[in-house]
Amino acid sequence: MNAPDAAPPPGPAPEGGLPAVAPQLRALRRRAGLTLEAAARAAGLSPAHLSRLETGHRQPSLPMLLALARVYGTTVSELLGETVAERDAIVRAADMEPTRAGGWTYLQAGAPGRGMQALRVRVPYGSQGDIVRVHPGEEWLYVLAGRLRLRLGDTAHLLGPGDSAHFDSLTPHRLAAEDHDGVELLFVHTLLQSPTATLCLGPPTGELP
Repeated sequence: MNAPDAAPPPGPAPEGGLPAVAPQLRALRRRAGLTLEAAARAAGLSPAHLSRLETGHRQPSLPMLLALARVYGTTVSELLGETVAERDAIVRAADMEPTRAGGWTYLQAGAPGRGMQALRVRVPYGSQGDIVRVHPGEEWLYVLAGRLRLRLGDTAHLLGPGDSAHFDSLTPHRLAAEDHDGVELLFVHTLLQSPTATLCLGPPTGELP
C-alpha cells in the first residue's frame, strides 16, 4: 500500500497559468481516493509532473485536463473550479469564457455534469500534434474553419470545413492543424464518470504522412 503523498512546498504559479486548476487537482484526486503515483499512472503522466501541476508550477494542456477529468470521474469545468447554480439546457455565446491550455483555446459549449462534454476548440498550427490519445469512449468532431490533420490508427485523414469524424476513442488518434492559421472545431466526447476511466498520453508513433 502506498504511503499518503506529502504536500510539496508551495511555489509561484507560472505566468499565464491556470491558478484555479492547482488546488482543484489535489482535492479531486483525494476525493477519488488515489495516491499521486496511482493517479499519474492512470493519466499517463509521471508523479513528478502531476505534482508540479498540483502545485501550479506547470500549466496543464487540454489533453491532460481531459485525462485527469476522466481519471477523477469529473469534468474539465470542475477541474477549472467552475460552478453553476443549476444545470441549464441553454449555453449562450456571451457566457462562453475562453480558456487557454497547452496552446489550445477552448470554450465550454455544453452544461457541466453531463455524460457528454461539448467544447468549441481552436488548435493553432504546430500545437500538440505529436500527442497520441487512447481512452475509453467515443469522440465526435466537426471542422468549423481551417483544415485538420487527423490520424486514426495507421490511417491519416485531412478534414476541411463541414467535414466531421465520429470514432471509438480506443483507436489511437492525433489531431493537428494543417494550415498556419490553425483550425477551429466543435468537439464532443463521452465523459466516463468513473475514477478508473483513463486516457493514455503516449509518445508519437511516427510522423503524419
